[in-house]
Amino acid sequence: MKKTSVLFIIASLSAGIQFASAGDISGTVTLKGTPPAEKEITPLKEDPNCGKLHSEVPKTHFYVVGSKGELADVIVSVQGISGKSSGATATPAVLDQKGCEYSPAIAAVQTDQPIKVKNSDPVLHNIHPQPAVAGNKEENKAQMPNGPELTFSFPKAESFLKFKCDVHPWMFAWFSVFDHPYFAVTAKDGSFKISNVPAGKYKIQAAHRKAGMVTQEVEVKEGAAAKVDFTLEAK
Repeated sequence: MKKTSVLFIIASLSAGIQFASAGDISGTVTLKGTPPAEKEITPLKEDPNCGKLHSEVPKTHFYVVGSKGELADVIVSVQGISGKSSGATATPAVLDQKGCEYSPAIAAVQTDQPIKVKNSDPVLHNIHPQPAVAGNKEENKAQMPNGPELTFSFPKAESFLKFKCDVHPWMFAWFSVFDHPYFAVTAKDGSFKISNVPAGKYKIQAAHRKAGMVTQEVEVKEGAAAKVDFTLEAK
């Protein structure tokens, strides 16, 4: 048997073993209690340029909750599994500016993963990330209407790293940065899925910018799916 064929078989077997020794973690996050009423963003509507992009006064969306308490924008992550970032080669995350608001307002990336910032508005914005962890660089870059994308990345893990626009002080977005790929952000139905987690026992954290965070323990078995649900309380 040729050497290249042997190497191919070994690589295939290794890939198969790696796949078999990993599993997915999925579940749902729900909110207990009634969240505070969202507030009208009156400065946005009163702005001569941004206001005409909306037919009604926009509101904050700190709590995005479904009819059965399903909670969106919760960052669910595996704890104690650091040092496995593939962010430098990961698909870039996208942060857009539409109607003088950031979209998405809550997101998560890996360390060194590119964040591409777009300006879909007909107005000038500036992108001003304000990290709180040493090693993550604070920058402040202007972006013309429908101008070229800007790229940011951060080498250190940090929870809810804030982006703001100094031109429009109501504009905020928060990115949590992880040094591994084992995290997810809940969808509008409160669901999440973290794929290909190595087999083992872990603490799983669900963190919401307003409702706080909770942790649970979960075991991932080889080739099997694990399920864990969370409940956060309105504050």
